[in-house]
Amino acid sequence: MAEKDYYQILGVSKNASADELKSAYRSLAKKYHPDVYATASDAEKKKAEEKFKEIQHAYDVLSDPQKKAAYDEYGSEDGPQMGGGGFNPFTNAGGSGFGGFDIFSDIFNSFTGGGNNRNNRRNRDGDDVECSINLSFTEACFGVKDKEVSFMRVEACQACHGTGSASSNGVRTCARCNGNGVINIQQRTIIGVMTTQKVCPDCGGTGKTITDKCRECGGKGKMRRQRMLKVNIPAGVDNGQMMTVRGEGCAGDGSDSVNGNLILVFRVAPHALFAREGNNLSFTMPITITQAALGATVIIPTLNGTTEIEIPEGTQNGTVLRVKGKGVKDLRKNSYGDLYVHIIVDVPKNLNHKQSEALREAQEVLAKARYDKIEEYNKIIKSL
Repeated sequence: MAEKDYYQILGVSKNASADELKSAYRSLAKKYHPDVYATASDAEKKKAEEKFKEIQHAYDVLSDPQKKAAYDEYGSEDGPQMGGGGFNPFTNAGGSGFGGFDIFSDIFNSFTGGGNNRNNRRNRDGDDVECSINLSFTEACFGVKDKEVSFMRVEACQACHGTGSASSNGVRTCARCNGNGVINIQQRTIIGVMTTQKVCPDCGGTGKTITDKCRECGGKGKMRRQRMLKVNIPAGVDNGQMMTVRGEGCAGDGSDSVNGNLILVFRVAPHALFAREGNNLSFTMPITITQAALGATVIIPTLNGTTEIEIPEGTQNGTVLRVKGKGVKDLRKNSYGDLYVHIIVDVPKNLNHKQSEALREAQEVLAKARYDKIEEYNKIIKSL
């Protein structure tokens, strides 16, 4: 079975550097991260999850020198598929040892810094910012426009426009790494002298040093600031759900970096009457004994006004009545949940003499009425 094209999945060329791979992976991972699809349909969630796993696997292979070398040579990170004939993976078609199998040279280059280092500078994308946003129950159900949210994020310094320098000639090529952003360190090992690379400590991987530091940001080029943003909240969001506002997170490192995202986490206040489960609403309504026995037409509250419902004759305590379409709007389509009314029969207390006498007279009349639950109970008692 042929392997997928991992380069195509990440949208990079086969000559892409480690930094280019990482940048492509981060951008795609943010785009297809499960948190971004928290409010999407099940089908969209599943598709995004599969894509996220595909991106993750492609990066795992291409960021590992050994797996990448095997994939480039044989089309699979597992190396050649062994078949009949005793194929030797360390011998090429001509029989010479290690011919065409460049895994050792790739590993060696990862230690020595071989290859193209033009992208060794750390142009890291900005971090995401997570922020809780408080909503009333009705705001969550109906949505709200221009909802203000305040949060802290890292932004490019306004004084130096992100350069970190107080003047135009205050930025110079780092003398220690010659602008490469990395330095070579030699170590003597049992197999000889090995050279490894690490981020230049003088410039932090940028390849540049600031000789005239900006007084506002201290030469960092970025500052932490409070940001006020107006966002539109769609109708039907629920407590704990998240919404992504792209590009409103922290600023990245470097001119070609991408800003992070703002992740809004909804905190919905409870309602004094209604309880919510998905798109459905429910509440408990007390009725009198006579309403339960004789039935009645009653007015009940909904999210957008009132409506009439019928209490059937002989309604029992704990009965649940459904009112269609009076729930919460579906977040993804123009449909609404239902409203469920939980009935409790409220037995009167502290009756006066007249009320008690009336109830005793009614009791004599109702003694011969049909009581299904009492009859069922008596049958169980007699069977014991």
